[in-house]
Amino acid sequence: MNDTTSNSLAVALFSEILTNEQLIRNRLSRVLPKGMEISHFSVLNHLARIGDERSPAQLAKSFHVTRGAMTNTLSKLEWAGYVHIRPDWDDARRKMVAISPSGRQARDAAIAGITPMVSELISDLGEDRVRASLPVLRELRSKLEPRG
Repeated sequence: MNDTTSNSLAVALFSEILTNEQLIRNRLSRVLPKGMEISHFSVLNHLARIGDERSPAQLAKSFHVTRGAMTNTLSKLEWAGYVHIRPDWDDARRKMVAISPSGRQARDAAIAGITPMVSELISDLGEDRVRASLPVLRELRSKLEPRG
């Protein structure tokens, strides 16, 4: 493959990914519970899946955002009663974040809102095609994630 073909392929790939990302965000925003942002859902979903506490720094690293951005999201989630933030008993300079029961309920409500939309998309595209695309998307993510 020559440089021109390679550049065209790269531009087409990233153009599709970025356009899809924007369209997905728009659809998700419409089906999430009132007042819930995608960043809120993402953090609640992460905490529910791992079933354990995380520090704000660990969460920021997991989501590839700044500590300030994560602190802002966590402040909103704490204000809504969706997370509990406590001091780290081993290091008073750090805090630990856990999902609250109402946060779990909000996450479950969000999943209930998202599921029909996602199920319809998977049905339209075909389950086998979606499943076949996942390894490529995972490998792309792996190559794009910062090392270290």
